[in-house]
Amino acid sequence: MLPELKTIKIGEPAQRALKTAGIDTLIQVCDYSEKDILALHGIGSKAVRIIKELLEKEGLSFKK
Repeated sequence: MLPELKTIKIGEPAQRALKTAGIDTLIQVCDYSEKDILALHGIGSKAVRIIKELLEKEGLSFKK
């Protein structure tokens, strides 16, 4: 079972940015490129790195 995004250890601003964008699940992250996620206000490179590592661990990836 995939972890919910709210349980991922990223900062509160990054959590809010994802929620504001309507991204609640790891599967939904796959609909966006790494650049798209990084462009969200409140998401930094550390949060993107953490999300990317989790995606890779689950055999998923950002949209190309």
